[in-house]
Amino acid sequence: MRHHLEALVVLHRIWGAFGVLTGASLGVLALGTDAALVQLGSSGRAEHAAVAVLTGSGALLVALGAAAWLAARGIHRRRPTGRLAALALAIPNLVIVPFGTALGVYTIWALINDDARREFGRPPRGSVIPA
Repeated sequence: MRHHLEALVVLHRIWGAFGVLTGASLGVLALGTDAALVQLGSSGRAEHAAVAVLTGSGALLVALGAAAWLAARGIHRRRPTGRLAALALAIPNLVIVPFGTALGVYTIWALINDDARREFGRPPRGSVIPA
């Protein structure tokens, strides 16, 4: 199971790096678009909406990429919060075909496993916790 968890760390770091780089490039595109609109003297509502969408999408991707990095760090350190963060990020990743889907399925499979639960200090599923 340790090999699967270390693979998850690497994959989440790569996925997070792609998210941050994509978000940063959308931010640069938004800045360039805004500068071009100012230079052309075009400042309609549609133009401002396009710049706002680019900026918002870029900021969201940077935030999700950073969250993937933090989840990878938590998995590497075997912190329960890292496990929960990775599982929470796996759900929306399922709709990002093909890599996000594969990463989401692999994350869920690896982290729901009883061996992985023990790695993070959690009891196996179905076990009774003494009161």
